[in-house]
Amino acid sequence: MAAGEVSERDSQRSKVYAAEEFVRTLFDRAAQHGARGIDFFGASLTLPPEARFGSIEAVARYVDEVLTLSAVAQRWPSAGALRVRARRGATAAHYENADGTAIIAVPDRRSADWAMRELVVLHEVAHHLHPMEPAHGPGFVATFCELAELVMGPEVGHVLRVVYAKEGVK
Repeated sequence: MAAGEVSERDSQRSKVYAAEEFVRTLFDRAAQHGARGIDFFGASLTLPPEARFGSIEAVARYVDEVLTLSAVAQRWPSAGALRVRARRGATAAHYENADGTAIIAVPDRRSADWAMRELVVLHEVAHHLHPMEPAHGPGFVATFCELAELVMGPEVGHVLRVVYAKEGVK
């Protein structure tokens, strides 16, 4: 964005985050109980295991693998490379594009275990695949759902879409 430009208001950011926190809780509870099968708003679903990462280097390898998956590369052929770096603050992960270098910054395991998981990393990758304003608008939401479905499976895409709808996310 050029200096002086005003970005479109990211009006549904809090709803997106609330929906995704609910989805992560579903995955956490399924993992805690050792049962991947859930009753989800009247449908029986089996959630896939969610990857957890032990280091920023592991996140970087995962991101590289995701971007080179044939389905992802075909869907977003101009995505380009994405670097991963540790983020100092523990309260958020984020996507940035500094002088044409796309980067996701993720708190590492020492400061924020919550961020070292597949759903959080895919959220940031989705920003790379759809870097338009508003950051958490309908285009981003559709991109994240599609990416999660391609990488983790159709159940995850379905769960995200339903929970987003329940939260009023467009």
